[in-house]
Amino acid sequence: MHNVSQEHAMEEMPLSAAERARFWRDARFSGMECLSATFLTHEYAPHTHDTFSIGAIENGSQISTIGGRREETGPGHLYLIDPGAVHDGAPGGEGYRYRMVYPDAALLAEVLEDVTGRHAKGTPSFRASMLADPDLASAFHVAHRRMEEPAGALEAQEGMFRVMAALFARHGRMIVTPLGSREPTAAARARDYLAAHWDEDVGLEDLARVSGVSRAHLIRAFRREFHITPHAFLTDLRIRRARQFLRDGAAPAEVAADCGFADQAHFTRHFKARTGITPGQFRAR
Repeated sequence: MHNVSQEHAMEEMPLSAAERARFWRDARFSGMECLSATFLTHEYAPHTHDTFSIGAIENGSQISTIGGRREETGPGHLYLIDPGAVHDGAPGGEGYRYRMVYPDAALLAEVLEDVTGRHAKGTPSFRASMLADPDLASAFHVAHRRMEEPAGALEAQEGMFRVMAALFARHGRMIVTPLGSREPTAAARARDYLAAHWDEDVGLEDLARVSGVSRAHLIRAFRREFHITPHAFLTDLRIRRARQFLRDGAAPAEVAADCGFADQAHFTRHFKARTGITPGQFRAR
């Protein structure tokens, strides 16, 4: 096993005169991405993650729309966002400070199996994305601080594992979806086409042809089903691909070109709007 400093490498990054974010990938949790941040003006564009997004606000408040539901949340509230769920965020009042972890489904299932001693059947999911649970929010903050501080592997792992298991026990569920049980909708066909052609210059006419409906109908249907426009979905998909390229060590300028952005400035603007940090800061860790 690597030593604690290698496993727990992180970088604190000034975003503006008063905004700060600390981002790291923690090898004690299979490289799980972690974030603690203070935002006063930064607004997240609608976006998704390949992983779960689990976190809580320490102080202040954030106004978020998740799955079409808009709510202002503060201390005592939890974010339990499933992979692929569209969400955004903006400061409420004078801003907020919050902590987040981003475990993938495999890691969460592993935690649940370790705690329960039973094989996880189905896909982990949470019943609600924004909810009030002061006790578990407080426990999450304590566990997250142990991860952020130079604590030993056992202390950090035990605290966060127990919290994730408790969160799922109280607010989670397993979903089992039979294969081929649902005919894809027009919006789903457009989504799947974008996912397969994310690096191409796809036009609205292409999506309408694939989905079998008019262009105007497609935009309405796509937004109604996925709470995001086709263009915003494509941009978000490209950012998700870009994150993987950056993790693999590619330079931001190279990633911008490979992911279909006009230039590095265009790429940086969209990347920060969806992650809270710049591509260079993301790649540095």
